[in-house]
Amino acid sequence: MPGQVRFGTDGIRGVANAELTPELVLALGRAAARVLPAETFVIGRDTRRSGTMLSSALASGLSSEGADIIDIGVLPTPAVAWMSAKLGVPAAVVSASHNPFGDNGVKLLAAGGIKLSQATERLIEEELGAIVSGVERGPLRPVGHGVGRVEGDPTAADSYVEHLVGLLDGRRLDGLKVVLDGANGAACVVGPEAFRAAGAEVHVIACEPDGANINDGCGSTHPESLAAEVVSLGADMGLAFDGDADRLVAVDHLGGVATGDELLVMFASDMAERGRLAGRTIVVTVMSNLGLHIAMQERSIAVRETAVGDRNVLEALDADGLALGGEQSGHIIFREHATTGDGVLTGLFLADLVRRSGKPLHDLVAGSMSRVPQQLVNVSVPDPELAVGDPGVQSEVAAISQDLGDRGRVLLRASGTEPLVRVMVEAQDHEVADAYIERLRGAVLATLEHHVAAQPESATNSTS
Repeated sequence: MPGQVRFGTDGIRGVANAELTPELVLALGRAAARVLPAETFVIGRDTRRSGTMLSSALASGLSSEGADIIDIGVLPTPAVAWMSAKLGVPAAVVSASHNPFGDNGVKLLAAGGIKLSQATERLIEEELGAIVSGVERGPLRPVGHGVGRVEGDPTAADSYVEHLVGLLDGRRLDGLKVVLDGANGAACVVGPEAFRAAGAEVHVIACEPDGANINDGCGSTHPESLAAEVVSLGADMGLAFDGDADRLVAVDHLGGVATGDELLVMFASDMAERGRLAGRTIVVTVMSNLGLHIAMQERSIAVRETAVGDRNVLEALDADGLALGGEQSGHIIFREHATTGDGVLTGLFLADLVRRSGKPLHDLVAGSMSRVPQQLVNVSVPDPELAVGDPGVQSEVAAISQDLGDRGRVLLRASGTEPLVRVMVEAQDHEVADAYIERLRGAVLATLEHHVAAQPESATNSTS
């Protein structure tokens, strides 16, 4: 039900035009304008077919409450955050990141490009509930000159590219051959432009968005085609973004894939050597591989661990004035330069690191860390929180954790964006990890029987 909409770890998501309807998003815009009073909001989106529909609805809701809108069109989430910080105004991104194209979402950012606090999200949820239930609170909506205006900004993309290239402090990427996988998403224009402006020889794949092919067998969650293209072209590296380009996965010249963990170790080591790693500490989430922790310990770099979500990483960075943090998925935050993960920025910094080191990416990755075998699986269930808290599941987690001891670990968590339980096991070899994964999968799936049994008889026997 619209009145029961809740923010997940990355905004509000759902099937576009079914769960996430224009009516709901319009109401969300009105609620956001009331809770985040500002004269102007920035709105950007990715390439999904539903993006224009939903961003128009959001702009209508905001402007109906008197806010002016700067619609910067198709641009990465970090570009919207950068524009929010530059102008000092709130912003919104219409995107479902790495989800299939039929999904969409709305991420709201406070002035300065930072994700909203949970307390602010709760206020917006309450206001949204009142609006969709027909309970008007607050002053009457403005009319006449009080209605907000919606205008575009044709300079936003060029300004963002100029900003990114400027962060290289005049260093160039001349001589590097790079393949970019745009995931048919938000970075398909600014990604190649930024690398070309920095001097790299750029080849692109998955940069022909048609509204339905975003993340479809491409991008950071499917780097196989990128790896093949890098090897075929004899390129120095490949860089894959996700749909809204806030994460990055890299591929070396042999087709080997480097995740966010390897990249974090490389960046942390380089920044520490140059005296740029504040507090000689990085921030990661509980999903980071044990190998990262070992590698950082060997380099006398401290690791702070948070719950999953780049908001949690950002909060930990800001709490102690730290400079670098991120997630295994490829969200990497260079706090001196950004408020969120930025795939294009991370790619530029990675290419710059390769140039400065004089070593191929393959060698840098090989020398970064030794991964502890890690298996990940997603289990689809109607109520992930209920499944994770199930006594039978918790008993199995405890038993496996005891078996592993300090030779591995197990983690279950409810996804904040999809009806999934994410299961991770790390062990000394893949066979052991596989066996424990299957035990945990079985325990989670067993909760489905409990879920059905708990339903009212009219629901379980319904023939409608």
